[in-house]
Amino acid sequence: MPLFPSNLAHVPTLAIVGRPNVGKSTLFNRLAGSRRSIVGDEPGITRDRLYALAHWRGHDLRIIDTGGIVLGEKQLIPAEILRQARVALEESDAVVLVVDGRSQLAQPDLELGRLLQKTGKPLFVAVNKVDSSRQEPPADDFYRLRIPQVFAVSAEHGRGVDELLDAIIEVLGNSGKLIGSPPGTSVEDTEIPAPVADSTEVPAEIRVAIIGHPNVGKSTLLNRLTGAERAIVSPVPGTTRDAVDEVVGHHDRVFRFVDTAGIRRKGKTRLMAEKLSVVMARKHLEAADIALLVIDASEGVSALDATIAGYAHESGRSVIILVNKWDLIVSGQKAPVSRSRTRRIEEQRPEVDRASYEKRLRHALKFLSYAPVLFISAARGTGTEKIFPVLERIASERSKRISTGEMNRFLKHVDFDRAPVPPRRQARILYLTQAAVAPPTFVLFTDRDIKLHFSYRRFLENQIRRAFGFLGTPIWIKVRARQ
Repeated sequence: MPLFPSNLAHVPTLAIVGRPNVGKSTLFNRLAGSRRSIVGDEPGITRDRLYALAHWRGHDLRIIDTGGIVLGEKQLIPAEILRQARVALEESDAVVLVVDGRSQLAQPDLELGRLLQKTGKPLFVAVNKVDSSRQEPPADDFYRLRIPQVFAVSAEHGRGVDELLDAIIEVLGNSGKLIGSPPGTSVEDTEIPAPVADSTEVPAEIRVAIIGHPNVGKSTLLNRLTGAERAIVSPVPGTTRDAVDEVVGHHDRVFRFVDTAGIRRKGKTRLMAEKLSVVMARKHLEAADIALLVIDASEGVSALDATIAGYAHESGRSVIILVNKWDLIVSGQKAPVSRSRTRRIEEQRPEVDRASYEKRLRHALKFLSYAPVLFISAARGTGTEKIFPVLERIASERSKRISTGEMNRFLKHVDFDRAPVPPRRQARILYLTQAAVAPPTFVLFTDRDIKLHFSYRRFLENQIRRAFGFLGTPIWIKVRARQ
């Protein structure tokens, strides 16, 4: 079930709403102090609701960014955006309606204003894109919304945002919903402690990025793992643009799942929002501890899947491979396909048998030999119950630390003559030590300065895994010559 730290239970929530392209995400980023939400001139970039923490004058605020609301729209994605915004309004203690100060008040603004007044919650109007006093529009126009608290702001430059925040803090304080905290501190500074094993350094919050190419079921998986309709799900590829995250507690661990945008080849991304979403997906992957690589069972492993897997491997993320939509294969509703235009690695149609499918998958992703494979159906929930136990184990394995004495005792029993290395590339290993965790990093001290042959590295890595495990995580080996 979704879990928020207990100290967040007393933090008031502020929802930012408005029609498309009025600057909601820019204001959200300004309050959050980071580029959490993708912004651009294209309308409708934000779709899912995004959360962040803001700190102002000794108080914490939990802010929610929502997609552009279009009332009465029947199409799937706009309707889902409205549903996500309604959830944000239900969670909020106060609401900021953002309108465009460079244009006259539009009918959708008036309709949305009337809808917000029915919530009975404190309302504020942010007349955005007012970069100077010369650009301030007639105040009477925006008072037609019948919301007394109206502020001219420039979210991009920060103008007027202080006055808006002061008013929000005052109203929330008078209503008794605001609890102070010492200046200079925020909720992010206090995290839930997690039990730490003797030989591990497991972080208090384990970040898990859900990655894959568009339309493989990442958002469906996030909703299944969190037990809530957290992300918009549609058959349209590229529905998710911003990274959507949710905190989930399982046993004595805290996981933060991040649903990233579908990563596609550079030649396939044309819109600015798509290009930024791919860049942000890579950044969220590199900030994670574990990556859930989602593969569409009906398509098999593509060259793009291998590229995305390479991003996770090269950045040192632990990896679990999830073969999604397996129920369609078993039921025969959708046979595995092979299309040359998508540069398929495997040209033959994989058999329904799991062992045969996994064998082909392992062949295509040889560099992820350490990653466990789970066959699931995110839509039906089949097999998803196995994900949390594997995540817990990999989190411990990723942070496992082996003492130098134990490593050197292990080294004495390794027969390096079996390593397929040319004689001129061989080196005598003096001792071995683990220098870091997450990912496990080992320093190998040798008798001469020589670049370790890849066969030597692979042989040593296999021996380390055989002796100590390190399931699901890459192992980095660095070489130092004795001076």
